Amino acid sequence: MSIWEEIKSTFRNGTALTKLLYLNGAIFLVVKLLEMISVIATKSAVYAVVFVDWLSVPAFLPELAGKFWTPLTYMFLHQEFLHFIFNLLWLYWFGKIFLQFLDQRKLVAAYILGGLTGALFFIGFFNIVPAFRDSSLTTGALGASAAVMAVVTAVAVWVPEYEIMLFLIGRIRLKYLALFMFLITTVFDFSANTGGKVAHIGGALFGLLYAISLKRGYDPGKGINMVIDFLATIFRPRKKIRVTYRKPPRDDYQYNEMKTEKQQEINRILDKISKGGYDSLTSEEKKRLFSESQGKN
Repeated sequence: MSIWEEIKSTFRNGTALTKLLYLNGAIFLVVKLLEMISVIATKSAVYAVVFVDWLSVPAFLPELAGKFWTPLTYMFLHQEFLHFIFNLLWLYWFGKIFLQFLDQRKLVAAYILGGLTGALFFIGFFNIVPAFRDSSLTTGALGASAAVMAVVTAVAVWVPEYEIMLFLIGRIRLKYLALFMFLITTVFDFSANTGGKVAHIGGALFGLLYAISLKRGYDPGKGINMVIDFLATIFRPRKKIRVTYRKPPRDDYQYNEMKTEKQQEINRILDKISKGGYDSLTSEEKKRLFSESQGKN
């Protein structure tokens, strides 16, 4: 299997966390490739600048009206390496814990709705706070920080006493680690990247309310997951219906071999569920598992 085929297979069969990490990584790679091509062609990073501007969310309302997609795309966009790597590390660490206690659909909802809330706070801040109104003309936001903050806060509220081991520090409860992350990335040095830190506050607030709502039995993320499911059915390529006829086994040896292969396939599917949950299965794997549960071949 080629590297590209392996990447596609990992993305297709991976968890929601894997897909979020891959999307962020792919867009970051596009930005860096455009920078390289642009410098070679024009001695400047103009191509990358145009691409980043096209995906980042502007604070200026008339510009936002013409770039209505950006409150969604900005949360997958990074330009600086450190910004990119730290966001993905936090998402990976806290996302893994998130999936231990909550399902993949809730992770996606927390990420996307947290990012959208962060964009709303960012836009509102530069259009409501008098001291920052003039800056709205030239200010934009990009990065997964608000979305990641929502995931971090949600899981910290859901299992606040959960402990993790940190190198040179020892065991620390999740609620304290999340609070520390919020303080150093949002509260401290608020004058630097103020708009981004306002977006962090929006993401953290959504994560808090999301976890509280889940504990009360209400899932605010159902709507966004329905939209994602609908879009997935539209853009998923339709498979051709293929009728196959299975020949009966010639002897007991072939029968036992077929039975062993079928059991190995079922074991593989069950192992995949234990690692990534039922939602990590492909539609074919779900059909196979259902058929087996009904006693069908």
